[in-house]
Amino acid sequence: MSKMKGFFLAILMLMPMLVAGQTAEMVKPSDIAATGKNYVNNRAPLRPNVFLKLPAGAVTPRGWVGEMLQRQKDGLAGRLGEISDWLDKQGNAWLESGGSHGWEEVPYWLRGYSNMAYILGDKALLDEAKFWIEAIIKSAQPDGYFGPVNEKKDGRRELWANMLALQILQDYYEYSGDERVLSVMKGYFQWQLNYPEEKFLRDYWENSRGGDNLLSVIWLYNRTGDSFLLDLMKKVHRCTANWMLESGLPNWHNVNVAECFREPAEYWVVSGDEKALRATYNDYDLIRRIYGQVPGGMFGADENARHGYIDPRQGTETCGFVEQMLSDEILMAMTGDLKWIENLEDVAFNSYPASMTEDLRALRYLTCPNMVQSDSNNHAPGVDNGGPFFCMNPFSSRCCQHNHSMGWPYYAENLVLASADGGAAVLTYSDCEARVKVADGQEVILDESTHYPFSEDIEITIRGLKKNTSVSFPLYLRIPTWTTGAHVEVNGKTVGCQVKKGLLRLKNEWKNGDQVKLFFPMRLSKRVWALNKNSVTVDYGPLTLSLKINERYEKKDSKATAIGDSHWQKDADASLWPTFEIYADSPWNYALVANLRNMKVEKLEWPDDNYPFNLESVPLRVKAKGARVPSWGQDATGLCQVLPDAKAPRGKVEDITLVPMGAARLRITAFPPVQGFQ
Repeated sequence: MSKMKGFFLAILMLMPMLVAGQTAEMVKPSDIAATGKNYVNNRAPLRPNVFLKLPAGAVTPRGWVGEMLQRQKDGLAGRLGEISDWLDKQGNAWLESGGSHGWEEVPYWLRGYSNMAYILGDKALLDEAKFWIEAIIKSAQPDGYFGPVNEKKDGRRELWANMLALQILQDYYEYSGDERVLSVMKGYFQWQLNYPEEKFLRDYWENSRGGDNLLSVIWLYNRTGDSFLLDLMKKVHRCTANWMLESGLPNWHNVNVAECFREPAEYWVVSGDEKALRATYNDYDLIRRIYGQVPGGMFGADENARHGYIDPRQGTETCGFVEQMLSDEILMAMTGDLKWIENLEDVAFNSYPASMTEDLRALRYLTCPNMVQSDSNNHAPGVDNGGPFFCMNPFSSRCCQHNHSMGWPYYAENLVLASADGGAAVLTYSDCEARVKVADGQEVILDESTHYPFSEDIEITIRGLKKNTSVSFPLYLRIPTWTTGAHVEVNGKTVGCQVKKGLLRLKNEWKNGDQVKLFFPMRLSKRVWALNKNSVTVDYGPLTLSLKINERYEKKDSKATAIGDSHWQKDADASLWPTFEIYADSPWNYALVANLRNMKVEKLEWPDDNYPFNLESVPLRVKAKGARVPSWGQDATGLCQVLPDAKAPRGKVEDITLVPMGAARLRITAFPPVQGFQ
């Protein structure tokens, strides 16, 4: 008996240590029951969400995401009112009846600006946001319509800009509890239900983007239960472009695809039809199968995807980046599928940061995975835009100029979510603090410390409970697909299940000071893009790597280099808001020796300014080998030529340096391979 007892004791010593009262298990999204009452979920008969976004202001980002918001506040988004003629308050259609300007630009900008204000708690920002929001609320008319009246020749009302304003009102309500929002939205949706169907959502933009309208109807129904809203949901879906085609899309506009592919999944919440949900996945896969054989989480459409233009020199609008991020955030909450979180990180870490200057005071319309010159030349027809769409210009590209403001605020707000069963979820990791109601309504603080994605270590501390109290709730943690050997501890003890890629649920009687530590080993890996001449991309964990190209900045006049439809205020000082062109000051036409064993990862000090996307101070570099391809150069417009053929002569093998893609405003990210070294 003593030998048997000793045997079992030895086995127990080899098993993971589990804290008393704690359970740990890998689960599927379908295992999360919608039983929590702390936050508003989808009301019956709608299908409930798996995770729930916290109210604006509940998550306080620190680290590099917090730094992004501070730079955005001091940069283009925070001070766009000094530049943009569309935000000029005199004669603005959102402020006075019959105003001449402001259409989509005001709500594009305000939805990010207002959420930035809620997160930062900055009084000046809050006051400015409230000024515009009050105008939106007070624009409501007796028939229920609100906002500018933008009529077409046949008397049709154009409703696209109103969809953006609805999002602003929703966030404002969740932040403030102002009941006027519900009244305005109810009146407007009654107007929409009564509006003739042959005129409803028939214009190009609103027809493509009716899913945004649908989400707002769902949001209001969840708070009021008004049955007429169920009928309106079906009407909106009927009148929206058909994003449920099996082998095509209703249009191939870059931003429309990034924004609208989620519409069928949104209607799945209403109808319960699994075919609708599958259509969203099909749309996502279809655009990437044809035009997305490139790194960075996106697809090479420039403004509009064109047959045959699939090379990594094709770009994405800055609008496309932020709209894809928002789609991923919506879908991860709706479905719980971690696919959307990983795409969100791919875009946020690798594609979006390089679309702007480091101070976030200027942006470019198009950013490409392979991009060796960022200037104000016309690069058509190589890209689907004729004009100065590559330079970093704060006065130009009015859609992205205003719409980019929501990228980082929405990302910050989704760092921590509530789970449908009364718990909390950390699915994308970053240094932050979040106030979350759990269990029967008790509020806890999740204090997360990490330099992720530049670090493998994450630490989450429970705080905010009353002294000598505890609370039981599930905590959900994402285990990324790219890591192997992930390790998770609670209070120094290894959790009691095999941790593998997917969703880890920790149930515990949590108390102040409890700590969860995660370790996600990162390693080098490579992807081969078969449809793009077997070009190769190297990743390190969630970070994609690009060739380090020395960048030379040249200052230009922003008015002289803006595209033709740009508008700026008459007293806007271009000398305070210069445009920058960026030129390569070192060779870039390298093929890559894609032998990972011969690459060396170098981890450097974390930058003092908390900004890791500076080319020189980025805290990660990889030493690699490459060989120049003499025939691979630039075309007559300065655009990087398409990838060279496999048989194009290579030069001698030499040392090169790879850096995270998000820190490289100029970069080669999809490399032709050096044959025989793979």
